[in-house]
Amino acid sequence: MAEAQSDPVGAAVAHVAQRSSGNALDPTLRVTCSFHPDRWAAPGATETVIERLAREGVYRSQFVTGTSNGGLTAFPGGNRFRWESALFGGVYDDADPDLRPKYGALNHRRRSTGASPRFGSSYIRLAAHTLERTTFCYPDSFDNPTDFGVAQSCSLAVLADSDGRDLLDDYVEAHVHGHIELATDVEALVLDPSYKGTAVEEAADGLGCPVEWHEGFVAELSDVQRHPDFRGAEIVELATKCAVDGRLTPRLVGDVARTGKHDRQAVKQVWHYTARFGTAEGRATAPR
Repeated sequence: MAEAQSDPVGAAVAHVAQRSSGNALDPTLRVTCSFHPDRWAAPGATETVIERLAREGVYRSQFVTGTSNGGLTAFPGGNRFRWESALFGGVYDDADPDLRPKYGALNHRRRSTGASPRFGSSYIRLAAHTLERTTFCYPDSFDNPTDFGVAQSCSLAVLADSDGRDLLDDYVEAHVHGHIELATDVEALVLDPSYKGTAVEEAADGLGCPVEWHEGFVAELSDVQRHPDFRGAEIVELATKCAVDGRLTPRLVGDVARTGKHDRQAVKQVWHYTARFGTAEGRATAPR
């Protein structure tokens, strides 16, 4: 217990390593942490996520920020708290919240849009040395997984590739333990091209890490309307209102999100449509 109190990060990774199996990861693989750069940093905030990142220079966990593009259960007694307590041997229960894992995914398919775009249009690509303090699970922790990995022993990519899950759900979840400093722990911030020439690009220039652009998400409204079962007819209706010239982009969805006029979960699901049908791979694998 004393070791866990003095080094909770090391204790957490060691605890998961005992439950892991498989060969060591390819050291050229990277973890990506996806987010929406243009969303408000917190309820009632006047700065966006990207502006806060530039001001603070660190990437923080939901336990610190109180915001998430997934479920908001990061508080004592919440689902996230209980899951992390069980998986990591309780080492974070009384530790500095910023040491808790930051969630991302292993980009073993090397997608330019990142490993888990359901959580955001843009992402930070973490440096190789952070793999040593990263743990993995498959499927998502929301699904109560029983398969785990660490950099020295991880067979989860094989599971993910053979599982047949939807494009938005087929990622190997990553938990990056400890502090994430943008200047030293991040190889690049990778943005959607819809943000070129905007305040997002301007703020990104102050992050202290390289800025890159991926291939971009552009969903045709006609594709969205053909798949009402994906997230529901009411979400398709909202997507239709968000679209401009028959298309959805991250910038357009973000503009709607910041108005606060629509249910947060509904806007999130409009983003799911944009991410799912907004790339060549997404369109090629869309159900007919």
